[in-house]
Amino acid sequence: MTFDRLAARVRALPPLAADLAVVAVVGLFTASDVAVNDPGYRQDDALTWALLAVSLAALVFRRRRPVPVACVTGAACAGWALHGHIGELLNLPVIVALYTVAVLGDRRRTLWTGLVAATVSGVVALIVGRDVVNPQGLPVLEMVWPLVPLLLGEAVRTRRELLAEYAARAERAEEEREREAARRVRQERVRVAREIHDILAHTVSAMTVQAGVALDALDTAPEVSRRAMTQVRASGKEAVRELRATLSVLRETESTAPAPRLDQLAELVEGIQAGGVRVVLRRDPSGAAYPAVVEATAYRIVQEALTNVVKHSGAGRVAASLTGTDTALQIEIVDDGPASPGLSAADGFGLIGMRERVLALGGTLAYGPVPGGGFRVHAVLPTEGTTGGTP
Repeated sequence: MTFDRLAARVRALPPLAADLAVVAVVGLFTASDVAVNDPGYRQDDALTWALLAVSLAALVFRRRRPVPVACVTGAACAGWALHGHIGELLNLPVIVALYTVAVLGDRRRTLWTGLVAATVSGVVALIVGRDVVNPQGLPVLEMVWPLVPLLLGEAVRTRRELLAEYAARAERAEEEREREAARRVRQERVRVAREIHDILAHTVSAMTVQAGVALDALDTAPEVSRRAMTQVRASGKEAVRELRATLSVLRETESTAPAPRLDQLAELVEGIQAGGVRVVLRRDPSGAAYPAVVEATAYRIVQEALTNVVKHSGAGRVAASLTGTDTALQIEIVDDGPASPGLSAADGFGLIGMRERVLALGGTLAYGPVPGGGFRVHAVLPTEGTTGGTP
């Protein structure tokens, strides 16, 4: 059994049981030295054994009162020396006490204890001197030995503090990882909710308008009704495809469906116009390519704005323009609907989703009613320094 395993088993014992075990071991070795007599000297007398009993009794309380226990065991050790009984193991109780002072205290207490213990040991050495039968070491050497258990205790305490700090750091790092994972989950949930809202709000609104057109033209213009219903079916298929691509991120496998791009705006406009709303789309410069995250965000903004036109404005004409510069993409959607109090973020999740998408890229978003009637949405998306992920 290694020393570390033995120490671990001792620390696993109840405090009182561990202290009694230490007292038993110290008493065994110290008593064997107390019982030794030099020729012509009677050293194992009543006083010697009494000092041993006091030292061992004090060690039982070494955890609760380390400094007083060190004083008691140190006085007993000095009493042995002054009484003329000097042995190699008689200072074992005070060694254990000094170690406890250091390992359970702090550096300042260790320094003060070391100073006092070294001074007392040196004074005792000077008083006792060098006896032929019981030689006492040089005062300088006697001042050194009390520092050894203090240094050992200081080293052990420092190591424990470092291990505790490392464990605390590891725990904080784990908590930070959990917080980051929870934050990413919340962001992904918001993103998925935003995508689902955009898809369903746009598609359902367009299908409702197209179904109304088909119903009105069913008897008078069957061809118009047929085209409207064909558009309803196409919109439904497209919505299902986009929902599958969006919800696939909730499964174990990642979605490989491409994010919507600006090239798909023509299809979006065609679906809106099939519902009876005229849309004028202008891109300047035409066909310019931007990072995928910018194009996906721009597509969703135009999609949500047109959906709001169909659902809320009652407009017959919408102008949508995308103007690109070297550093940004500007998007503007204006309809000619009747004057209204205007939409706000409290009216639904569409405008909230717009704002979240734009802010995620570091852009700006403004919207509100136009004097004289209509509604305007204006967004500026930076195109420099953006990553290629999906918003």
